[in-house]
Amino acid sequence: MFSPATKKSNFSARKDRTLGYADSPITPLVENRRLLYDNSIPNRPNTGTPAPWASRLSVLARIPPVKKSEKGDDIDPIKPVYVGEFPQVVRDEQAIFLNKHFPGDWCISGGMDKGTSFVWLVCGKRLFIWSYLSSAASRKCIILDIPSSVSENGDISQNSYHGSSWSLCVIQWDITHRSTNKVMQKCNSAGVVLCNQKTRAVIYWPDIYSEDGTTPVTSLTCSDESGVTFSPGDGKTTPNKQWQRSSQGSSSTVSISFNSLIASAISVTEHICIALACNSNGELWQFHCSPTGIQRKRIYQDFLSASSQGSDVGQLIGKGYPRSLCWRFPQLSLGETSRQFFLLTDHEIQCFDVKLIPDFNVSKLWSHEIIGTDSDLGIRKDLAGQKRIWPLDVQVDNHGKVISILFATFCKDRVSSSSYTQYSLLTMQYKSGVNISSECIQPKQERVLEKKAPIQVIIPKARVEDEDFLFSMRLRLGGKPSGSAIILSGDGTATVSHYWKNSTRLYQFDLPYDAGKVIDASVFPSSDDGEDGAWAVLTEKAGVWAIPEKAVLLGGVEPPERSLSRKGSSNEGSAQEERRNVSFVGNVPPRRASSEAWDAGDRQRAVFTGIARRTAQDEESEALLNYQFHHFLLSGQVDGSLDKLRNSGAFERDGETNVFARISKSIVDTLAKHWTTTRGAEIVAMTAVSTQLMDKQQKHQRFLQFLALSKCHEELCSRQRKSLQIIMEHGEKLAGMIQLRELQNMISHNRSTGVGSPCQSSESVISGSLWDLIQLVGERTRRNTILLMDRDNAEVFYSKVSDLEEVFYCLDGQLACLISGEMPLVVKIQRVCELSNACVTLVHTAMQYRNEHHMWYPSPEGLTPWFCQPVVRIGLWSIASFMLQLLNEIYSPDMSAKSDFYSRSDFYSHLEVLAEVLLEAYSGAITAKVEREEHKGLLDEYCYKRDTLLDSLYQQVKGFVEAGYQDSSEGTEEQIEVILRKLSSNLLSIANRHEGYRTLWNICCDLNDSELLRNLMRDSMGPKGGFSYFVFKQLYEKKQFSKLIRLGEEFQEELATFLKQHRDLLWLHEVFRHQFSSASETLHVLALSQDDRSTSAAEEGTESCDTLLEPTLAERKRLLNLSKIAAMAGKHDDYETKLKRIEADLKILKLQEEILELLPDNEEKQNIGQRLLPPVDIIKLCLEGQNPEIALWAFDVFAWTSSSFLKCHRSLLEECWKNAANQDDWGRLYESSIAEGWSDEETLQILRETTLFKASSRCYGPEAETFEGGFDEVLPLRQENLDLPTLRDMGSCVETILMQHRDFPDAGKLMLTAVMLGIAQVDTRVEEDPSLME
Repeated sequence: MFSPATKKSNFSARKDRTLGYADSPITPLVENRRLLYDNSIPNRPNTGTPAPWASRLSVLARIPPVKKSEKGDDIDPIKPVYVGEFPQVVRDEQAIFLNKHFPGDWCISGGMDKGTSFVWLVCGKRLFIWSYLSSAASRKCIILDIPSSVSENGDISQNSYHGSSWSLCVIQWDITHRSTNKVMQKCNSAGVVLCNQKTRAVIYWPDIYSEDGTTPVTSLTCSDESGVTFSPGDGKTTPNKQWQRSSQGSSSTVSISFNSLIASAISVTEHICIALACNSNGELWQFHCSPTGIQRKRIYQDFLSASSQGSDVGQLIGKGYPRSLCWRFPQLSLGETSRQFFLLTDHEIQCFDVKLIPDFNVSKLWSHEIIGTDSDLGIRKDLAGQKRIWPLDVQVDNHGKVISILFATFCKDRVSSSSYTQYSLLTMQYKSGVNISSECIQPKQERVLEKKAPIQVIIPKARVEDEDFLFSMRLRLGGKPSGSAIILSGDGTATVSHYWKNSTRLYQFDLPYDAGKVIDASVFPSSDDGEDGAWAVLTEKAGVWAIPEKAVLLGGVEPPERSLSRKGSSNEGSAQEERRNVSFVGNVPPRRASSEAWDAGDRQRAVFTGIARRTAQDEESEALLNYQFHHFLLSGQVDGSLDKLRNSGAFERDGETNVFARISKSIVDTLAKHWTTTRGAEIVAMTAVSTQLMDKQQKHQRFLQFLALSKCHEELCSRQRKSLQIIMEHGEKLAGMIQLRELQNMISHNRSTGVGSPCQSSESVISGSLWDLIQLVGERTRRNTILLMDRDNAEVFYSKVSDLEEVFYCLDGQLACLISGEMPLVVKIQRVCELSNACVTLVHTAMQYRNEHHMWYPSPEGLTPWFCQPVVRIGLWSIASFMLQLLNEIYSPDMSAKSDFYSRSDFYSHLEVLAEVLLEAYSGAITAKVEREEHKGLLDEYCYKRDTLLDSLYQQVKGFVEAGYQDSSEGTEEQIEVILRKLSSNLLSIANRHEGYRTLWNICCDLNDSELLRNLMRDSMGPKGGFSYFVFKQLYEKKQFSKLIRLGEEFQEELATFLKQHRDLLWLHEVFRHQFSSASETLHVLALSQDDRSTSAAEEGTESCDTLLEPTLAERKRLLNLSKIAAMAGKHDDYETKLKRIEADLKILKLQEEILELLPDNEEKQNIGQRLLPPVDIIKLCLEGQNPEIALWAFDVFAWTSSSFLKCHRSLLEECWKNAANQDDWGRLYESSIAEGWSDEETLQILRETTLFKASSRCYGPEAETFEGGFDEVLPLRQENLDLPTLRDMGSCVETILMQHRDFPDAGKLMLTAVMLGIAQVDTRVEEDPSLME
């Protein structure tokens, strides 16, 4: 394809060099090709190499045999990988066709469709279509006959480099059922549009999968393109005479051909599509294809007028242009009514919109000049030495945002006067904020595109080619490495261009010359949503090959250090030197993106994503370990292997990169040399499968023996626990794979004998869901590992043992494909039970292997077993949740007629075993992550799924019991209990192991077995007291308090812990335990609590289900009296103080009752009701009462509270004194005393009736009673008392409060006398205390 330029480019020099280069196959010059063909031997290819119709091409025979061996790492990393051969029917047709034609007339037309992964070839009068993703065993080839009226008539120009004279587009009709995962994307309905580029005839097959849709309709063209003929659907078309005359005279006229073809679906149900094609003379054509015919319409007038922009048409549309068409978005969205497409001309790129309904109108949206005077817009022309620029092809990324254009520039070096061609790649993108919709009526004039990156020069100086050769080049995008592109040329070469480390690196797809030309290239679809896979290449004679990502990265060279063309190069000798100078050392194993990307220690990161760099030390360590192990296999001796391996650094890495783990992986993942077969599902019944798996197991066991005898096991157990865990898990997976193969063998045998198949007429059902899963996992592994693309899916599945987790990954993502909603219910049940059985078999076998080899395993701290990993748990839950969904259908009224094969009990058994496995997986994961942050979320997930599964299972058990009771006319309660006990025994065991307390409780209640309940409470200890705590809670919520307290006789500590949140019953349990002091305290707190039950429920984080009303005041008095009795029974050291406190609370409680009786019946009294009021609220009620008696009760409340309450509410106490002073009319009393002339005795008698006197006597009198402290410690009576050191900071006293009264100036003496009178002796005689009146 590409060659470095030479100083002279005359014809004779090139001709002599070409004909004289006999040792290497080359592409002859255009003028010399016919001479070579004329002298060729009949029935022999042009190159003189072996015939392609031979039984085996030499290129296939020369595939390195190491690829089929056990040493996958020994494969040359920069070589392409063989994927698959052509179907045999294609080979047979090629042989027949070549025997009838001279080699010079033989030209293969073909291509690859990225959307459907189809390969198509036109050979003779037949079109062959098949999927290159399918393995040889399952590959099906569709054969379509091309009508003779439009088949190629041999009119091939000698100057044509195109090779392929046909263009094909595939239209998928099943876009509504397109899977989100690319592994399962299988095309089941598709139409095909085939166009002959030279004759411009169009053929349309409505549906290649339907018998009715394989009849083609055709459309031929006239000489002036003014007349159109199309067939009514019979596939027979006769061109008119005008077209025949044009064909006969075409040798003397300029050939006009279609350069590009695109197509899109319009009506999925009616199989109608639209196709667009561009001519090499500037025309754009539209084809409306339907099963009844093809309507052909030329729309070039609109195209030219839209493109001219006032310039001459000849200047705008050069020879061979427009060059290329492509849709902006590759996939058609459901319900889309229009699509945008790009068209590449000789100097600009144009965007059009085509209405899919109703009129198929094509309108121009915008145009962008890519060759002009502004280098910011694209490529600048008229530079020094630049002669001409050819835009060759355009492609768009999957998101429709990045546009790539391939350019060729003819230049002349002014110093050396040599001419050369420069190839470059221009990348454009939509400007930020620009959104061109299909609703735009007028074309946009402003700039729409901008450069995404500087122009990428692919070849700075290549040899000069003619224009036909340039126009044969095609561009493809999307393969790995990300951002790479592949360029195809007419001479049959394919070159991958990858921009890496600020330079372009090229990788040439290179096979032995008898492989023929490269016909087309595409991209392997990724197994997951996201980026596409590796490059796929279709060759002329050697089938389909793949270019791994690693090959491009390792084998790429900087141009033009090496020739990338078949035309030879003066720098050919530098290829090996360039390969040796690659900056990678050692062998680099292929890795998926999820694998390790960092090396241990201070080694640098891998230079490309997904591939871990290995050092020379790693290679030496692995080679040494291999040698030591094989020496052990032969001699049984270890010969100091530990020291040798330790010195080589074999113990420096941990995890998958450890050399011991890698050797173990290579043992279990060994590819068999003789498994490949074309017998499909029969592979699982072959003895070779079992033999190979058993050989692997035996060899892996010998590897473990080697580790033990050489003491390497001890070293790994102490230094690399994760690596040892991986090695042992390889043994688990291998044992599981062996059991899975036996299970599949048994299923296949039963199905072949008619046992266990409810629907023998369905082919999809006969294959079995397990077999479909094997195919799915194998297909996914093949796509992730290009080296396995030529292997059968089942072979890959049974070989890649270490990737056993992929089974569960596919179960999660593709369960709907394995069990579709359209299947009958009985079929769904059978298929899901088959999958469930397979999962259980794998996990149970792994657990059994772990139990049998537990001495080999490292300490489990922080290590999660593979069957406890998230991918396994998610896959198991997908199956379990699907089975739970089926329960609703199983118990439908009409299910009894459909359950002949799989009874409900069979379904229940599968679900029960699967639930146990799933819960064990969660339990193991929680144990490994108990000290990590994600432990809480994992525990919540485990509890939810546990309760969901166990509840559903127990409902099924109860359903079985009810069904058995209805069927038995003589059933008694005892018999029902026996049946329930028997059916629930396994479920009881599972629930007990996994703390499924709700299920345990339900079973015990339904059996009415208190002894079983007590046994489970003794055995089950877990968080918050285990099952006993759950039982206590259930009894409390159901108000079965007597049963709850009786359980406390045996479970005293457990019940005490539970009742701390439920004090209304705690005192009873404490009395039973003779903890009277504690019971007294509990009763005391309970009597004064505001809302004990709702508070406890809130503390537990649950909704309060207790419907008991708040205790009344009378009930609170009863609780206080009980507390008093308990305190007296306990006789604690301070029980007297405790009794005093209880008495005080009783007085306050009684006082509240008396206050409520005196209050008027208003809204406030109704709101209070029987609710216990805090002391502060009671005092405030007294202040609002406006009653002398109530005013005095406020001081009683203060007296029966604590000293701290007095200090905290000193201001409230002052308000009580002010209120007490206001209860009497001191002004009137003063006036009366003056007017009536009261004697001292009368004065004292009257003052004893005042509220101030009574308050002073209550607070400061000799008979004053307080619970703790006294009033004088908080509020002194007289002002002179403030001088005392302890009362100096008080600031106020009763006297100063009274001095603020409005009547104090006149009646102050009477007020103070009343206060002082209250603190005097009971026998208050004036003559004995004259100071009272002073």
